[in-house]
Amino acid sequence: MRPFQYQHVPDVASAVSTLADRPGAEYLAGGTNLVDLMKLEVEVPDLLVDVRQLTSDRVEEHPDSVRIGAAVTNSALAANEVVRQRFPVLSQAVLAGASGQLRNLATTGGNLLQRTRCPYFQDVTAACNKREPSTGCAAREGFQREHAVLGASSACIATHPSDMAVALAALDAVVNTEGPSGPRAIPLVDLHRLPGDEPQRDTVLEHGELITSIDVPLLGPSTRSRYRKVRDRASFAFALVSVAAAVDLADGVLRDVRLALGGVAHKPWRATEAEAALRGAEPTEEAFRQAADAELAAAQPLPGNQFKVPLARNLIVGVLSDLSGVPR
Repeated sequence: MRPFQYQHVPDVASAVSTLADRPGAEYLAGGTNLVDLMKLEVEVPDLLVDVRQLTSDRVEEHPDSVRIGAAVTNSALAANEVVRQRFPVLSQAVLAGASGQLRNLATTGGNLLQRTRCPYFQDVTAACNKREPSTGCAAREGFQREHAVLGASSACIATHPSDMAVALAALDAVVNTEGPSGPRAIPLVDLHRLPGDEPQRDTVLEHGELITSIDVPLLGPSTRSRYRKVRDRASFAFALVSVAAAVDLADGVLRDVRLALGGVAHKPWRATEAEAALRGAEPTEEAFRQAADAELAAAQPLPGNQFKVPLARNLIVGVLSDLSGVPR
């Protein structure tokens, strides 16, 4: 690990101004991803600004939403009674990620900003456009099993690792930030970027912009939600494919459907084509399968991850069938 400076600041405004003046500085909260990358010399900040105590560590219920402070730990978020009752999909997604020890330390804001676990990104001897632009993408001709089938580009096929972010994408969450240009409210589906020809830019945040909280609109009282993840191991493994879904079923019709996929793209993938196909439809296995096919029609798998397309289709059908009470 390369030498770096470490600094406490008194408030969010001081943190933002400090980073804005130091191009090589980064924020440190739980550090469960950043410190690992620093040990590998993938990340080499010259200054870490500790923000763990600067943002809220509370989950607050409001009339139309729930606000999650950026410093809420993953363990506290998953165990929170309001989250468990209002958003089972979110609690389940958080519990599906990492280990108990890491969840005790990782923060909500940091979880959203964790970087890909692509082995070529983490190997400084390998070609990686995300780590070092214009050097190439070793994954395209290498180990492809864990990589993207939707939204990828010739520059990068990495996937976003967060389970929590997939659930928040399905829930229409909004990320609140404070930055050099002032406060912003960013829909979570717009926070992360597809790689295009700039895969080194994970999000739309500007340098020094700090996540302060996340707002999650309340679901209707009849809405049911669930998160399901397929992985190589039962614990401490990232998603090959995951599905976050919420279904509002009334009078035998799907009044509303929310659907997001993980493990398939550079960002949490909101399945808008499938949602549009299902709203107002009767819940049947065939309707779910057709909607999944509509969403996955744009998939461009590589030889090593072709299995992800039928896996995603079956997972979508299974989760929506379970939520809707459709026998299989």
